[in-house]
Amino acid sequence: MYQVIARKYRPQNFGELIGQEHVKTTLENAITQRRIAHGYIFSGQRGTGKTTVARILARCLNCEQGPTPTPCGKCASCLEIAAGSSMDVIEIDAASNRGINEMRELRENVRFRPARDRYKVFIVDEAHQITSEAFNALLKTLEEPPEWVVFVLCTTEAHKIPSTIVSRCQQFSFRSVDFAELVARMEWIIAQEGIAADPEVLSVLAQAGEGSVRDSLSALDQAIACCGTKLDAAEVRGLLGMFSLDSLGQVAAALVSGESQRMLEVVAELESNGRSLQHFSRELARYFRNLLVVKIAKGATRLVAASPAEQQKLGETAAQFSEEDLTRYLQLGLDLFRDLQSSLQPRLHLEIGLLRMVYAGKLQSIEEALASLGGSGSAPPKSTGGAPPRPASASSMRSASASAPAPPAPAPNPQSGDLRSHLHAALIEAKQMHVADALEHSDVAESANEIVFTCPPMYTLYLKQAEFEAAVRRVLGRPVKLTIKTGEAAHVPVASSAAPKEDQVTARALAHPEVRKFQEMFPDSQVRTVRNLREN
Repeated sequence: MYQVIARKYRPQNFGELIGQEHVKTTLENAITQRRIAHGYIFSGQRGTGKTTVARILARCLNCEQGPTPTPCGKCASCLEIAAGSSMDVIEIDAASNRGINEMRELRENVRFRPARDRYKVFIVDEAHQITSEAFNALLKTLEEPPEWVVFVLCTTEAHKIPSTIVSRCQQFSFRSVDFAELVARMEWIIAQEGIAADPEVLSVLAQAGEGSVRDSLSALDQAIACCGTKLDAAEVRGLLGMFSLDSLGQVAAALVSGESQRMLEVVAELESNGRSLQHFSRELARYFRNLLVVKIAKGATRLVAASPAEQQKLGETAAQFSEEDLTRYLQLGLDLFRDLQSSLQPRLHLEIGLLRMVYAGKLQSIEEALASLGGSGSAPPKSTGGAPPRPASASSMRSASASAPAPPAPAPNPQSGDLRSHLHAALIEAKQMHVADALEHSDVAESANEIVFTCPPMYTLYLKQAEFEAAVRRVLGRPVKLTIKTGEAAHVPVASSAAPKEDQVTARALAHPEVRKFQEMFPDSQVRTVRNLREN
């Protein structure tokens, strides 16, 4: 009779176990030192080896050569435990035996010595489904069982087990199996089975398992039944309902070009091919997560479950986006997946979700928005048509620098007494009105290698900006040390070479980003009077 791969290649000792090194090492040391606990809790996601390790532990304890961390696998006890027919290793499915009567029966069974073996081992699967009353009935027995009894509670939801039970057991958390280890295990299995498969196929199967050995091997069994002795990546993806990087990359390409129509075509193609839109949205969120991780890691990383060739593709795609872009798309993808779970119109939700991603790529970044409200007084860059530049990307930064006006020519090197007035005029010319206003309320003391500016606290931040230091260097024509001090200035008026004070106030008001934005929205508006509130 055919035996599925997951059962056929189930580890029979700690040496065959993949992953879970922390569990394996601890249990091996405990057995060697004869420090065997009477209760264990094995917790972790499905298919990571909890029940398998419980059976290995039972073999280690009851082997004729034991207790030993390396059971012989040949004695009657080892063979019966492997076959699931041992009288002294009792496996209980708590999903169907969860009540108080079953626990009372178990408690009665504990009183009797093993029929043949050294220990009577109770393996309780899905232990979190035991009722509270049943746990209370088991509590005393679990706390002080006979010396020949060992309990192993296996669960995927450890938080549901009462703390009174947890405190009486040793708990081991099983981790999802590493992608590379899972692929290596399947390579060995297909070699034993005489199956041909390239690394891409194994990568797809490992991704389908999501860190679960059993799920990956079940997918492998299904792929062999579909494709025979030679596995094809495209067929396996279609069988498992997974999406290739090329299909997911169509969304990324549409985001790069800002094509809303292409997004609608992607959805139409999915629906015409009968693909699950909910599953596509989940895979899309995972895709953006992988792009973001590769972008942050700056290359291949073990944090992404993908083959080297797939990681290279991800890196090439991620290079077209900034981290901010990918973070935003990942959040939108997660929101879209959540909405589709309860949607009665999944196509409409998917279409609007993908269009939101396109529009999100056209938003101005928060850095640019804040910069437009800063001391420079310059309005945020406007698009001249088509898709606006991508926020915070290298291309937009190059475009901004190319379109920015050239800085004013350096003024001749001034004498000490004229520095403040020349600097003030340069700041006005550069439309840095707020910085010029801060200079106007500051005292200036110049020496050979240092210039000290003293100003009230409210103006300190303006003078500490990089633009102010650059303006000083342009005016002086040489590098100099700047020191900004907080204090009360004498308010010495700026030399008359600068613009009249009324004109300066008007210029600052008209250069303010909000005023300029208002004038752009209402082109026929006029500013008739500017009032200086400091003089009222």
